Amino acid sequence: MSGTYLGMPSFPEAAREAVRDTTLRDNLRHATHTIRDKRARAVAELDDWPALREAGTRIKDHTLRHLDRYLEQLEAAVTAAGGTVHWAADAAEANAIVTRLVEETGESEVVKVKSMATQEIGLNEALEAASIRAYETDLAELIVQLGRDRPSHILVPAIHRNRAEIRDIFHAEMSAWGRPAPPTMTDTPAELAEAARLHLREKFLRARVGISGANFMVAETGTLVVVESEGNGRMCLTLPETLISVVGIEKVIPTFRDLEVFLQLLPRSSTAERMNPYTSMWTGTTDGDGPSAFHLVLLDNGRTDTLADDIGRQALRCIRCSACLNVCPVYERAGGHAYGSVYPGPIGAILSPQLRGTTSDIDASLPYASSLCGACYEVCPVAIDIPEVLVHLRERVVQGGPAVRGGNRVVLKPAKGHAAERAAMRAARWAFTRPGVLRTGQRLASRTRRLHPRSLPGPGRAWSGSRDLPAVPAEPFRDWWLRTRGGSEEAE
Repeated sequence: MSGTYLGMPSFPEAAREAVRDTTLRDNLRHATHTIRDKRARAVAELDDWPALREAGTRIKDHTLRHLDRYLEQLEAAVTAAGGTVHWAADAAEANAIVTRLVEETGESEVVKVKSMATQEIGLNEALEAASIRAYETDLAELIVQLGRDRPSHILVPAIHRNRAEIRDIFHAEMSAWGRPAPPTMTDTPAELAEAARLHLREKFLRARVGISGANFMVAETGTLVVVESEGNGRMCLTLPETLISVVGIEKVIPTFRDLEVFLQLLPRSSTAERMNPYTSMWTGTTDGDGPSAFHLVLLDNGRTDTLADDIGRQALRCIRCSACLNVCPVYERAGGHAYGSVYPGPIGAILSPQLRGTTSDIDASLPYASSLCGACYEVCPVAIDIPEVLVHLRERVVQGGPAVRGGNRVVLKPAKGHAAERAAMRAARWAFTRPGVLRTGQRLASRTRRLHPRSLPGPGRAWSGSRDLPAVPAEPFRDWWLRTRGGSEEAE
């Protein structure tokens, strides 16, 4: 399995294969239920959780409304602190900038702290094409990299792997990337973690270039923040001589004080901890302490187009906690790979189609990768109304028009069957705007209900193939109301 998402099929097709993998479903069920139960207990400890959630939402919305101002303030603060800021309009430009910066150091390898932005742009593959080897240092990312796999979860990228599979990957692949796994290593967590620690320690001590993302960027001070649980991030951010951070422009927040809110929301929502074990902050460069050169690459890659959509822009509030994945019944059964994106689950279903701007089947199908149960909205620490955005994007897909307003880059292609769906919606609109036609149709449907099929023909078969058609009542609601409440049709 390759590490990229090129050529992935649509979500229904990919999910159909995934649900047949019983091992995958067992792994996902155990992991997601464990994480979400722990999260619920951690959140319940705070009486002011709703207020924190509201505060986080307001800070994010305010920042997005004034994003241009805060990005300019951030650039000025980073530059004043000794860093260099680069602006990247898309993935190709970002990859070119990072590749050039690494080549200028003369190094041929880099260490990386987990970064979804670099995965989004395919940085590892771009560096490899320039004969630069990138080593993932997060334990789960290391498992994915050694297994020539793809991440399937925001917080736990290797959630689809069990301990026995990880042991086999370490034994088979670790030696090709550096220090081999101990020959007597078993699948106990302690021994797997020790093998990874020994393997990565050599890379940390040798590396001269580190690459990171950031959870937050503080416009007021130019400070970048990375939160993690293993200490590998601290190594990547402090030991190399050159640090390059690739960060989406939506990660900026106005003031240092705003961190107080997010450093409470994020750990409880993601790892169910009261605080992150490692919270690393750096502001530019400091003589004799940490990297001597710092570069910040600010990544757009579709974010400005997303910002132009009044409804879709709320996806940019996301702080990558993964809480929505852990409660989603669709993700639990299909897994992350079916989403065909580095951003899986409910947030990926609304973020990827807006960021990637393609007409592929996978992007057109992602807004439908949900039951609209609303559990994702209930647990989101910044109150992203994912069901609302999903319905909004479905409308765009059916119309075959742009997924966002204000830009012509993001265009979603109607998937198969959408022409028929569009015709059905137009027919429904015609009937609903004519009370007499609607009344006649309802009565006709009730009187012929015994003749109704149990499944829909043609394109409708995809809908009724996995659910029962609602039974038509013996009496329309309109007739029931007139009969029990009195009145006449003319009074309607």
